Amino acid sequence: MLSSIGIPGLILILVIALIIYGPSKLPEIGRAFGNTLKEFKKSTNDLISNEKEEEP
Repeated sequence: MLSSIGIPGLILILVIALIIYGPSKLPEIGRAFGNTLKEFKKSTNDLISNEKEEEP
């Protein structure tokens, strides 16, 4: 997903986010995004491990 955006696209997204939210909100947004990804990864790993346990 992110590989199709490229570096210029990421820089543009960061600049737009900086303009919209300001520098004080960006760490909070980044932290929330990181926590969301961590929870998603944990849930995915739990589903995969439960699926492997159910196979005989």
